[in-house]
Amino acid sequence: MPNSIGSNAGKGAATGTRAVALVGPAGAGKTSLAEAMLFASGTIDRQGSTASGSSVGDSSPEARARGGSTELNLMHFDYLGDRFAIIDAPGSVGFAPDGASAIAIADMAIVVVDPDPARAALAAPSLRMLDELGIPHMIFVNRVDQARGRIRDLLSALQPMSVSPLIARQLPIRAKEAGGEKVTGFVDLALERAFHYRPGSSSERIDMPSDLATREAEARTQLLERLADHDDALLEQLLMDQVPEQATIFADLARETGENLGVSVLFGSASSSWGVRRLLKALRHEAPRPETTAKRLSVTDPALFAFKINHGGAIGRLALARVLGGSIAEGSELKTGDGVATRLGALFSIQGEKTAKTATALAGDIVAVAKADEIGVGQWLSGGTIPPGVELAQPARNATVAIAPADRKDDVRLASALARLAEEDSALTIEHDDASHELRLRGVNDEHLGLVVARLKRRYGVEVTSKPCSIGYRESIRRPVRQHGRHKKQSGGHGQFGDVIIEIRPLARGEGFRFEDKIHGGSIPRQYIPAVEAGVKDACVKGPLGFPVDDVAVTLVDGSFHSVDSSELAFRTAGRIAMHDALAAAAPHLLEPVQRLVVVSPSSATSKVSSTIASRRGQMLGMGPRDGWPGWDRVEALLPESELAGLEAELRSLSHGLATYEADYDHLAELNGTLAEKVVQGRVAEPA
Repeated sequence: MPNSIGSNAGKGAATGTRAVALVGPAGAGKTSLAEAMLFASGTIDRQGSTASGSSVGDSSPEARARGGSTELNLMHFDYLGDRFAIIDAPGSVGFAPDGASAIAIADMAIVVVDPDPARAALAAPSLRMLDELGIPHMIFVNRVDQARGRIRDLLSALQPMSVSPLIARQLPIRAKEAGGEKVTGFVDLALERAFHYRPGSSSERIDMPSDLATREAEARTQLLERLADHDDALLEQLLMDQVPEQATIFADLARETGENLGVSVLFGSASSSWGVRRLLKALRHEAPRPETTAKRLSVTDPALFAFKINHGGAIGRLALARVLGGSIAEGSELKTGDGVATRLGALFSIQGEKTAKTATALAGDIVAVAKADEIGVGQWLSGGTIPPGVELAQPARNATVAIAPADRKDDVRLASALARLAEEDSALTIEHDDASHELRLRGVNDEHLGLVVARLKRRYGVEVTSKPCSIGYRESIRRPVRQHGRHKKQSGGHGQFGDVIIEIRPLARGEGFRFEDKIHGGSIPRQYIPAVEAGVKDACVKGPLGFPVDDVAVTLVDGSFHSVDSSELAFRTAGRIAMHDALAAAAPHLLEPVQRLVVVSPSSATSKVSSTIASRRGQMLGMGPRDGWPGWDRVEALLPESELAGLEAELRSLSHGLATYEADYDHLAELNGTLAEKVVQGRVAEPA
C-alpha cells in the first residue's frame, strides 16, 4: 500500500465509524457495489469498474488478471455526516477465508445476491455464517435491471436459507422495452413513494403507477405484519385499521435489523448506481453503531482486534485491525491476552491499495498498524480488560501441491517468502513430508494455491516448480517367513561378522511395526540386538515394491557371533539382509491410504455427488440431512486418497459451486490388480 490519500479521520467522530461487510457468492458484484457506494457518497468523482480494472478495490495484479476478488478489500466513506468502513470480502471459496476474521467484527453485513431465483442457493453459506456469528444483515439484490424472474420468487427461494424472516422493503416497477419487461424503478413500501431509476444519479420520484396500487397495498401490509410480530403497539394499530406513523415503521425496521429479528431486502444495480443511495440511507438509519458491536463482543475498554497481516506493501508488515470501545492513538502501550506488551507504531487509514497516516483511531475505525511484529491474526490488544476470543470455523484445506524452487539457490528466499505468505493467509499451511521429502502447500482449493504460487513470483521473485503430491502408499506381507541373514567380510585385521535368523509375519491392518527377540543361550550378545532391530527397520524403509513396509512383526530367534569380528555395524547389516530377503519371499502386496470423506451439498445435487464418489472407488457410509440447513444433505464415505485429485472441482460443477468436503486419513487398504501394477511400475520409473 505505497500510495497515500487524504484522511477523513475527523468526520463521523460523534457516532463512530460503522463497519459494513459486503458478503455473498463470487460474481454477485460486491466490489462493484463498494465502488458505487464510494461514488454515491461523493468519495470518488468517477465510478470505476472491476471489468476495466479501474475500481478502488480489487487492485492487486492477481485480482485484475482474474477479474474478481482474490483478497480482502478495505475502504471508507462519509455519507450525510455519518462515517462507514467497507469490508469487501471475497466470495470465491478459495479466497473467502481471507475476509472471515474481518466479517466477524463488523457492525452489519450486506449479502449481495444475483436476481435469478435459480442462483439463490449460492447465498446459503453467507446467510448461515452471519446467523451463526449473530451479525445483523440485509440483502441487496444486484443487477435488478437484468432480472428476468420475479423478485417474489427470489425471496421464496432465499427464505429457507435464513433463520430470520425476510422483509421485502421495495416493490419493482417494470416497463416494456425491447426484449421484454425490465425493472425501471421501485416503490418504497415504508415511505409509500415510487421512484424511477436514473443511471449515475439519485432516483427520481414519480407518481405511484395505477396498475401497482393493489400490489403495493398487499406488499405494504405484509411488511407491516412482519414488523408487528415484534411490536404489540403496531399490531394493535393494524387491528384497529389505524395508519402507523413513518417514524414507527422506521424505528421497527432498525430494531428488527439490529436484533436479527428480520432481514431487510432491497434491490438495485451497482454498475448503474440504481438503488445505491436508498441503500446508504437504510444503513444510516439501521446499521448498528460500534458500541453495539463492542457489547456483542464483550469489549469494555478501548481495544484493537487484528484480523489480517499484510506483507504486500512498501511500508512493510502491517496489522489490519478494528478499534472498538474507544479511541487508540499511535504509540499507545497495549497488551495481548498473553500479557505481552507492545507499543503501536504508525497508524494508517485504508482506501483500497492506498493509505493515509492518522494520529488516532476512533471507535469503529479500521486501520493498519505498522511496526507491530508481536501482533498476530485473531488477537485482541487493550490497555485494560482483554475481550474474549472470536471463534471462527476453520476452512477445509483439501488441495495440496508439492513445490521446489526452480533455482536451488532460492531455498532460503523461498522459506522466508512462504513464512510471510502463511502469516497473512490463515488458510495456507506449509508442510514438510518426511517420507517423500516434499515441501508441500496445503490450501482450500487449486485456485487458492495457484494464487500463492503467483504471489511467490511477483512479490518475492521466487519461481517454483510444482507437481501433485505423492500418495502415501505402503506395502505389507501375506504370509510368515523364516529367514537367515549373514554378513561376513574379511579385509585384513579385524573383519565383520554378523549372523541372524528372523521370523516375520503379517499383523492386522493398522498395527504398524513390531520387533521382539527370543534369543537364548547367548547366541547373539545382548548389546547387538538393538543393531539387528535397526537393520530390520532399514530394510522396511523401502520394501520389494518400492514403498515403506507396514503391519509386520519381526522376531529375532537365533544367530551366531564372532568374538573378534562381530560388531554393531555387522549385525545391523545382517539384520537388513535378512529382512530384505524375508520381505521378498513373504508375498508382498500394496496398501493405499483411504480417507474418510464428509460432503455437504444441496439436496438437488446429492444423487450426483453419490454417483461421483462411487465412480472414484468410494464406499458410501451414510447419508442424511445437514443439521440446521434445510434443503442440504450430508454424505459420508470412504475414498482412496489417490481419488481425491480433482474431486473439489467436480463436486462444485455438480452443485453450482456449493458442495464442499472435508477428508481425513482413516486407514490403509489393500490395492491389487491393474491399479497396483501401475503404481509399482510408476515407482520403479521414478528417478533415484
